[in-house]
Amino acid sequence: MRKLKVDTFLLLILGAAVLAMLVPATGQAAGAVNVVTKIAIFGLFFGYGARLSLAEAWAGLRHWRLHLLILSITFVLFPLIAVGVLVLPDGLLGPSLALGFAYLCLVPSTVQSSITFTSIAGGNVAGAMVSATASNLLGVVITPLLAVLILPTAGGMSISLDSFVAVLLQLLLPFILGQLSRPFTASFMDRNGKRVKQLDQFVIALVVYGAFSDFFATGAWRSVTIRELLVMSVLCLILLAAMLWFTWWLSGVLRFNRQDRIAIMFCGTKKSLATGVPMASVLFAGQAVGLIVLPLMVFHQAQLMACTVIAQRLASTADSR
Repeated sequence: MRKLKVDTFLLLILGAAVLAMLVPATGQAAGAVNVVTKIAIFGLFFGYGARLSLAEAWAGLRHWRLHLLILSITFVLFPLIAVGVLVLPDGLLGPSLALGFAYLCLVPSTVQSSITFTSIAGGNVAGAMVSATASNLLGVVITPLLAVLILPTAGGMSISLDSFVAVLLQLLLPFILGQLSRPFTASFMDRNGKRVKQLDQFVIALVVYGAFSDFFATGAWRSVTIRELLVMSVLCLILLAAMLWFTWWLSGVLRFNRQDRIAIMFCGTKKSLATGVPMASVLFAGQAVGLIVLPLMVFHQAQLMACTVIAQRLASTADSR
């Protein structure tokens, strides 16, 4: 059971959601939370840019077949699944949960956990590092663009081009500024990596609090049934299991070696809570953001639990050879 423990990041996220349920921000407090959240998101993506070394990323791009497959799974195959989700029967999921499940399919891969699980399982760590980083870098532009192209069909909860521009200004602009600041900030980021990561987690928790606070304050939670939540959770588990199997099978058919197959499976199936939640708060401004990001939160915890077991299993089979 120790292998299946809930990570502290998710506990922080769940704590923020519970706090929003018990003490939602209303009136002037809600306005203040909204302003602080926007500033915090700007700082979050500035930090992402300041920490990313493009020199290291470009150095690993030589294994183009590996990266092309992982990025195709993330930004082509998953979005095609999102299109299928949006044509599910109306009674299966409510509009917000259906939109959230489709949005889950558009989010880029994680970085840290993809690399960590690849390392534990004995996979291609360098390849995982480049692909996961490229996924997040490209996702700042590709995810909102896909959202504009795909999600307007979701129960009237449309995303406009204005939302795409807002993402560019609130997420891509600070990321670029962070990159430009690297000559002055890179050493500080390297020395204080752990503290910066903790700050990132608190910022994301703040975003979650703001999203769920509005969700509970407006009474939007009354529109969701227990049955819809259960169906959503089951669909998340089915999606995760199917993609874990498919990425492992496909990489074998394409004759990748064992190390590359491990990287493809772990990088290709991950969805980033750290990137997805702040981006959703911008894309879905004025909508039930708390409910929309709920499928992503469920999928995130499920992927951590499943990949922990799989990585340990792959490591043990490698050791026995």
